[in-house]
Amino acid sequence: MAFTALHEVIRLAEEGHKSIGQLMLDVEKQQSGRTEAEILSLMSKQFDIMEEAARKGVHTPVMSRTGLTGGDGYRVHEYLQRGNSYLDAGTLKAMAYALSVNEVNAGMGRIVATPTAGSAGVLPGVLVSILDAGKYTRDQIVMSLLTAAALGLVIANSASISGAAGGCQAEIGSATAMAAGAAVEIAGGTPEQVGHAVGLSLKNTLGLVCDPVGGLVEIPCIIRNGLHAVTALAAADMALAGVKSIIPPDEVIQAMYEIGNEMPESLRETGLGGLAATPKGKKLKEQLFGKPCEAR
Repeated sequence: MAFTALHEVIRLAEEGHKSIGQLMLDVEKQQSGRTEAEILSLMSKQFDIMEEAARKGVHTPVMSRTGLTGGDGYRVHEYLQRGNSYLDAGTLKAMAYALSVNEVNAGMGRIVATPTAGSAGVLPGVLVSILDAGKYTRDQIVMSLLTAAALGLVIANSASISGAAGGCQAEIGSATAMAAGAAVEIAGGTPEQVGHAVGLSLKNTLGLVCDPVGGLVEIPCIIRNGLHAVTALAAADMALAGVKSIIPPDEVIQAMYEIGNEMPESLRETGLGGLAATPKGKKLKEQLFGKPCEAR
């Protein structure tokens, strides 16, 4: 199976009376030669790494190697304890966990690229917060990683998951879609609802540029992970409520690809435009790397 069209994945899952995660598991068994138990054990180990990174920064501030960022996962978690937030506790936890993962990344810690290092916080943020809620088992969470993998494969094969190729919509957008779809399946949603979660979440990130200050995966990358963990949960709830993506998910993915191709190079991970080109962004870059040599 090529995993190049989401409607085809949904059709095969429905015809086989399977979840998308189970379909992905079956394909992985065929292609890798591993048993189901072996694959699930490997996925469980991946989730262990995700969970460790998610929890690390909420209990102790984690700072980046540059000193530019850090401690935001801890700040949000501490704020949550006061009980005065607009968002409910579970949603704020997802935000804090997502921030933590990317702070661990910026601090040269161990993370799982889902689908990239710059967008690695969204999926763990969502899944660890769901685990904490106690409504679903760890095994269900681990199984949902296969759902997320299938969705990520479709986007990677038919569009892009690279900020350099398609802007941040290709990284954060893809991660948000993967997390939203995984959350829907955990809750017992249908393959069609998973597809709508992908379409709804990805539509909300179309045009998002990749503009890292100083070319580093810190500003605005870390904050985007925290905010889009919330978006993923919102998109999952929309899909579970019966809200549909009027534009078919595959067409949303294609639109993301085309928008990425039309983005100027300055807004595709070069650190030359957007927030990176603001006075503060330039000042931070000079602070880290010194002023560029003047042309002679």
